[in-house]
Amino acid sequence: MTVNRLRPRRSCLAVPGSNPRFLEKAQGLPADQVFLDLEDACAPLAKPEARHTIVKFLNEGDWTGKTRVVRVNDWTTEWTYRDVVTVVEGAGPNLDCIMLPKVQNAQQIVALDLLLTQIEKTMGFEVGRIGIEAQIENAQGLNNVNEIAQASPRIETIIFGPADFMASINMKSLVVGEQPPGYPADAYHYILMKILMAARANDLQAIDGPYLQIRNVDGFREVAGRAAALGFDGKWVLHPGQVDAANEVFSPSQEDYDHAELILDAYEYYTSEAGGKKGSAMLGDEMIDEASRKMALVIAGKGRAAGMRRTSTFEIPEA
Repeated sequence: MTVNRLRPRRSCLAVPGSNPRFLEKAQGLPADQVFLDLEDACAPLAKPEARHTIVKFLNEGDWTGKTRVVRVNDWTTEWTYRDVVTVVEGAGPNLDCIMLPKVQNAQQIVALDLLLTQIEKTMGFEVGRIGIEAQIENAQGLNNVNEIAQASPRIETIIFGPADFMASINMKSLVVGEQPPGYPADAYHYILMKILMAARANDLQAIDGPYLQIRNVDGFREVAGRAAALGFDGKWVLHPGQVDAANEVFSPSQEDYDHAELILDAYEYYTSEAGGKKGSAMLGDEMIDEASRKMALVIAGKGRAAGMRRTSTFEIPEA
């Protein structure tokens, strides 16, 4: 079985599972991923009905071009197993991933994997197709993030959950995603880099969490830009106004995308018999080699995933 575990996730739109109006509207937004939320966005009394609402919208809605995810409640609650059973049994073929919040250790991922496997076998679904997204939201989870990233072949992403994380370490701030007052550097750098290293070491994607000042698009761009500069693949969006900004920030510029494709074409030519079997060569004023190719693959891959089109082509130099 082959499953695409590296789906585009520049913009990951959060939608309350208990709100049919929002669920309807989300289908028409240009987000790469939509996750229907049974956790924080649903009041406790609304969760049982929200499960069935989500099943209905997954089965009957038009989610073309989007990764379809449901965030269930975390394992410390009484709701998790019923969230998973109801949603996966009811809409498994129309579901791409389950997001598990507040992951603290690898065993919690293993438990979800086993439950998904049991449901898939019982229902006759393809075993292993549904992925897992693991959300890191406290110090224990961050300390165990490497083991979490290796806990199941279903894992596709590691996600930073800033609000709960800030509370768990007593960070002096009430503004989620913003820097705490009195600290002159980036207070999230270590956290983001540790998540990113665990993700990349296991061929997973790394996703930044939400920015709660939904009308401050400039602030969103600034925070998203820091994560994108490090190498993160995308960020949560909480409002339609953030979707376009996320898609732009986590896509390469047209100039960078074109340059990356040129490097790949040039390197392929120069290392070939026709190109002289060279290990390194000049592309204009730039020397390119195998390391250049690897870097170009990253940028070209992001551009292709974003649906970008080349505006230049490599021309074989005249003899």
